[in-house]
Amino acid sequence: MKKEVIIIVAALIIILGGAYLLNRPQPGSTKYDVFAQCLKSSGATFYGAFWCPHCKAQKALFGDSVKYLPYVECSTPDGQSQTPICVQKGIGSYPTWIFKDGTQLSGEIPLDQLAEKTSCPLPAGDTVATTTPVSGGATVVASSTVAK
Repeated sequence: MKKEVIIIVAALIIILGGAYLLNRPQPGSTKYDVFAQCLKSSGATFYGAFWCPHCKAQKALFGDSVKYLPYVECSTPDGQSQTPICVQKGIGSYPTWIFKDGTQLSGEIPLDQLAEKTSCPLPAGDTVATTTPVSGGATVVASSTVAK
């Protein structure tokens, strides 16, 4: 009887320990890893060019998680032409996001707008800025915190 209890307890410890190891944040992971991976899984694609300052700013929003973005480089290495895939997709400005439903957004897209468009959740406790155009060409900037 004691031997069976010990075996059951040992099995539970192994199972729970394995579950913990599989679900813990990996070394080097950053707060937007899951969000960037979700964007990719949602069918969104980010088209940009290495020389584009707005693309650099869009990427910077993701920090080290940029490596998980569904990014397609549209510029040829010399920066003088566009790659065939971007010509085929009709990419006319950078950055451009194309979503699974075929819709496109161009320019630097706030993370909360990407989250809304793809149903990908932002990390809890994240503060995001939103911009709203108002009459006269002005823009109102507001920030909010994603609930934990």
